[in-house]
Amino acid sequence: MGVETKPLSTLHEFSSYDVADFPVPTGREEAWRFTPLTRLKGLHDGSAALTGGVTVEVDAAPEVRVETVKRDDPRIGRAYTPTDRVSAQAYASFETATVLTVPREAAASRPTTINVRGTGGVGFGHTVVVLEPMAEATVILDHRGGGVYADNVEFDIGEGATLRVVSLQDWDDTAVHVAHHHARLGKDATFRSFVVTVGGDLVRLSPSVGFTAPGGDAELLGLYYVDAGQHLEHRLLVDHSVPDCRSRVTYKGALQGEGAHAVWVGDVIIRTEATGTDTYELNRNLILTDGARADSVPNLEILTGEVVGAGHASASGRLDEEHLFYLQSRGIPYQEARRLVVHGFFAELIENIEVPEVRERVLATVEAELER
Repeated sequence: MGVETKPLSTLHEFSSYDVADFPVPTGREEAWRFTPLTRLKGLHDGSAALTGGVTVEVDAAPEVRVETVKRDDPRIGRAYTPTDRVSAQAYASFETATVLTVPREAAASRPTTINVRGTGGVGFGHTVVVLEPMAEATVILDHRGGGVYADNVEFDIGEGATLRVVSLQDWDDTAVHVAHHHARLGKDATFRSFVVTVGGDLVRLSPSVGFTAPGGDAELLGLYYVDAGQHLEHRLLVDHSVPDCRSRVTYKGALQGEGAHAVWVGDVIIRTEATGTDTYELNRNLILTDGARADSVPNLEILTGEVVGAGHASASGRLDEEHLFYLQSRGIPYQEARRLVVHGFFAELIENIEVPEVRERVLATVEAELER
C-alpha cells in the first residue's frame, strides 16, 4: 500500500484557538516525526501544568508603548491563530500578554529588548508586536534561564512599516522551549528576522510569515550550534498568498558531540493568486564530530507559473579537509584552523545582525562552543 502525501497548502491550512481541536501527537505525524515527544515535558499532551516558570521584563525604546494586558485584549490573536496543539495550549494557558506598539510613522531610536527568564517551572507566554503604518523598530527577544516554556509571538506589521527582530535562545542545558513566531505583513511592509539558537535541552521554534497585500518583503535568517544530546529544531513556513511579494530564508547550523540533533524544515507555498513571487530558501549544516545528526527538509510548492523566481537548496557535510590542510600547511595549528573554518561558515550570517552588542555576543557564543 502506498503512502499518502499531501501538498503543503493542505498541511498548513488548519488552525484553531481550541486545544481540543488538535489530537495529542504520537510522533507519526509529519509535523512531529523528528521531535522526541518524551522530552517535551508534557507540553504536547496537556500534562504540563502552569507554575509561573518565567519572568518577562521589557527595556523599551522611548518611542515604543509597552502594555501588559489580559487575554481579552482584541489585539491578541489578530495576526496569528495556533496551528498545532502546543501552540494552542500556550494560547489557552497564558495569564497576561505583553503588547508593544510603535506608533504611525515613528522610528524607534534604539532596540527594544524583551527579556524572558526561566525560573525552573512551567510557563506559557504571549507577545504581540504592532507596527502601525510607516513605523520602524528593532526588537530583541532574549531567552535565558531554565524550565519549560511554550509561547506565541505575533508580529503585526502595517503598511510601509519595517520591523527587525533578533530572537536569542540561550537557555540553560535542561530547558525546554517550544515557540511559534508569526509575522503578518501589510502592503510594502518589510520584516527582517534573525534567530540564534544555542541553549536548551530541546528547542523547537516555528517562524512563519503571511502576506496580506502586495509589496511585502521578508528575510528570515538563522544560526544554531548543537552540542551533545541537544535537540534544536526549526520549522519555517512562508505563505505567499498575494501577488508581488519577496522572501528569502537562510539558516546555517554546526553540530558536535554524541546525540547532537538538528532539524530544519523549510516550507514555502506560492498560491495560485501569488503571481510575481520571488522566493528562495537555503539550509546548510556543518557536522564537526561523529555521533551528530542533521535532518534538513526544504519544501517548495508552486501553484502558479507566473513567478519571478523560486528555488531551494540544502546540504549537510563535514569540515572540508582541504581547507584544514591548506591552513595547517601555512603553520596554523589544527584547532585554530578548525575555528577559522567554522567562523568563515557563519561569517556571512553574523554580519547581518544589525545590533553591534548582539553581534558580539553571538560571536562570543560561537567561540565558546568551539572551545568545548
